[in-house]
Amino acid sequence: MMNDERWAELQQAEDMAYFKADLCCYSPESYSLDEKKEICNDMISTSKAVLDAMRADFEQLPLEARCKLLDMLCQSGVESSEWWWDVLVGEGDPLYRELEPLS
Repeated sequence: MMNDERWAELQQAEDMAYFKADLCCYSPESYSLDEKKEICNDMISTSKAVLDAMRADFEQLPLEARCKLLDMLCQSGVESSEWWWDVLVGEGDPLYRELEPLS
């Protein structure tokens, strides 16, 4: 299981990637094409890292706990049941399976 410090690092990296994207959207002329690509790639990689960490932690739980947690998440109204299943049990978020870093 990941510790709180590592979770905070992952969340901070994702927040920073999206903050940079917001700045870029506000003033796109201030960024080169390479910088815009890097911002997009950071958004993809940091979000995928968070989801991968969620999956890794989920897989370490006992089976009964996994079943209860998955059921609770599916009923939460946050994302769809299919999304939770894909992320935690299936092949991962479909978006990140199809997206590749920009080159």
